[in-house]
Amino acid sequence: MPDVEAADRRATAIERDRPQLHIHPEHGWLNDPNGLCRIDGIYHVFYQFNPAGPFHDDIHWGHASSVDLLGWTAEPVALVPRPGGPDAGGCWSGCIVDDNGVPTAVYTGVIDTPQNAGVVLSRSDRTLRDWSGDHECRIGMPEDPEISDVRDPFVFDYDGRRYAVQGAGHVMGAPQLLLYRCDDLTNWIPLGPLLTIDDPVAAAVGAANIWECPNLFQLGDSWVLLLSLWRNHVLSGVRYLIGDLMPHGDGLLFRSRTGGTLDSGPTFYAPQILLEPDRVLLWGWAWEGADRSDETLGEAGWSGTLTSPRELTLDGDVLMMRPAAELKGLRRELVPYAYGEQLELGAFEVLSPTRLVLRMIDTATENEYVVAQSDGPVRLLVDGSLIECFGPTGTFTTREYPGAYGRWILESDGPITVWRLGLPPRV
Repeated sequence: MPDVEAADRRATAIERDRPQLHIHPEHGWLNDPNGLCRIDGIYHVFYQFNPAGPFHDDIHWGHASSVDLLGWTAEPVALVPRPGGPDAGGCWSGCIVDDNGVPTAVYTGVIDTPQNAGVVLSRSDRTLRDWSGDHECRIGMPEDPEISDVRDPFVFDYDGRRYAVQGAGHVMGAPQLLLYRCDDLTNWIPLGPLLTIDDPVAAAVGAANIWECPNLFQLGDSWVLLLSLWRNHVLSGVRYLIGDLMPHGDGLLFRSRTGGTLDSGPTFYAPQILLEPDRVLLWGWAWEGADRSDETLGEAGWSGTLTSPRELTLDGDVLMMRPAAELKGLRRELVPYAYGEQLELGAFEVLSPTRLVLRMIDTATENEYVVAQSDGPVRLLVDGSLIECFGPTGTFTTREYPGAYGRWILESDGPITVWRLGLPPRV
């Protein structure tokens, strides 16, 4: 006879591990956030998505929308690989441009292998639900035979012109960013490298084989560049560079002043920004931790979540992140908490003016270990297995799995505030 109790425990574990308040597929694989935009007052977040299973393959664009950054509506799948088309091998990362009123996805189309890819366009109406893709790449692999990989176009404006930057790898292992002018999105003009590993700051903080998912934007008087590091086939974190963007020949040059780590956690990668008139928002991909086995992934049927939306600020020449202001709207009720108690909440927020340690205890084995900690004022968001820690020296994103038996324990040198989180009541 089937072990009903064991099956119930597994089902409970899967649901307790699943984030409830973040963009996250019910089934399938999720990775990079893509195409972040706000069209006619509605936020749209797209993401790399395999609807067939919790593994990276046959990449589509999933889609979620929100009016308030709190509750998210699962929309129909947006981009789908087309047999025989320029994206037959996958619709990889890119952005969305509101091109004279026409929302246009600008993305990497993989023809067959990642080393045979190009920039593809797909257009929609203002609902962003129905898409019509071009049947050819707008620009393919560079003529330079030593450039081994290109991916992840990101479109930006500078001095009244429209440009795009694209991550690239080199056969000698030296990453670079390629620059294009694309005032007309159907006509891409190569302008050479925007940045190479010869830049001393980039070399110091951004060693990699490929710079992936570049984001280039202005924050205050500075230009900021985000780079995700593909190093020896390993996802190796995200770095930021702060510097100046300046004319250089027919193109532009990025010159770094300083740089650092965007998020020091072990499961954060491939962020994308959304420029708003008064702020810069960012989402990242929080992949599954090493503790989640292939067997567990298969049983759960899902993998990956996006982070909370975060606001970017500059503290001098240090790039900082904090939860988007709207997220306070998820606070439902204060939870009394005494030192050493066990928390069983699915989603909660902790505020501490001083040192804070988050521990997990396995109540079946009594094993206990540290999940996250901060030595100063901290804001901690926990949703299922997703932990986001915003402290005075930076942000830390990780994944830990409470399963059927895990409980949270907080330790602090001072008073703490605990909120239970949930979606606002529907009006």
